Amino acid sequence: MTALILTIRPEPGCTATVEAGRELGLTIEGCPLFALRAVEWDPPAPENIDALLLGSANAVRHAGPALDQFRGKPVYSVGAATGKEAEAAGFPVAVCGQGVLQPVLDGLVGQQLRLLRVTGAEHVPLYPPPGISVETRIAYESMGLQLPDALAGRLASGALVLLHSAAAARHFAGECDRCGVSRSCVALAVLGPRIAEAAGEGWATVRSASVPAEAALLALASDMCHDLT
Repeated sequence: MTALILTIRPEPGCTATVEAGRELGLTIEGCPLFALRAVEWDPPAPENIDALLLGSANAVRHAGPALDQFRGKPVYSVGAATGKEAEAAGFPVAVCGQGVLQPVLDGLVGQQLRLLRVTGAEHVPLYPPPGISVETRIAYESMGLQLPDALAGRLASGALVLLHSAAAARHFAGECDRCGVSRSCVALAVLGPRIAEAAGEGWATVRSASVPAEAALLALASDMCHDLT
């Protein structure tokens, strides 16, 4: 079935996924269906914040000069890629999670910390344990882009699409419907069950990665290519 393997995440993540797939022998094409835009935000007083909580490398890329006030404060990161981006920007990384922020918070049980969560307009709710407070600031937002007609035609011939977020799942589903692409022609490899739910029904198949990490998603994509051909 599958001739086309596609990632639609915004840059620079799109190129990163294409390159990581190439290292595994997957020929992935990239067509970003989102553009990210910085949002002006009002930072809290730095003396009232003990550390930063980051769920995406985009928080570092798009937070702008306001983030500089917190330089030197430790970062609690959702994963290695975000931690690497934070370190490159001059922030010490205290903890790197495994792709989900809630377990990072859960690991802070018994501590007293005031965290600043810098995030995008669409983000999952978090439930801090006792002693942990979280202030949230939105530093960027994503804008959906139209699916090119030529690519829509190729999807109709069979494709495997990698989805990294619930927002991407909803937008991609809407664009397929708008362009008249039958969902039954498209298989989805997604980072987790919440993303699969956001994509809706009618796809050729939908499978979630074993853990919410890029390596696991690419491994899933490789397995699905064998199953679908």
